[in-house]
Amino acid sequence: MPPETPIPGNVAHAIQLALTPVFLLTGIAGLLNVMASRLGRIIDRRRHLTESTDLGRLSKEHIAMELHRLARRRHFANAAITACTVSALLVCVVIAMLFMEVLFDLPMTWLEGVLFTGATVALVLGLTLFLREIHLAARNVWSEPAPPVGAVDRPPSG
Repeated sequence: MPPETPIPGNVAHAIQLALTPVFLLTGIAGLLNVMASRLGRIIDRRRHLTESTDLGRLSKEHIAMELHRLARRRHFANAAITACTVSALLVCVVIAMLFMEVLFDLPMTWLEGVLFTGATVALVLGLTLFLREIHLAARNVWSEPAPPVGAVDRPPSG
């Protein structure tokens, strides 16, 4: 037997309920954009260190240490992006379930709550990992050796 036609007021209510998760999705999308930009900068810096021939003022040990630091930062950035993407996917599932609940008259409130809680936990994890990457980046800036006296500080090419 096909489900009864949903009452227009119920669909409108489902749309109202779905707006809050949609705003959350917008925020997560902004965070993912920032995280992807930081990951791109990490990759660009690594590429510069491994492909540039203009690194004579840096010792091989310093380059190796910086590559190691960049690898750690890349790891945290990747993990943060993954956690935030999982959060966004779970929010999308919750939105779909809100409409399915109304359209098919299915009792899914508990599952929606569990999935939204999972989305929130994944977002908290992603933000925590992102904060860790930022702290590593800030610490690395202050731990770089000073250039030799009289050396001209040129920005990296590329």
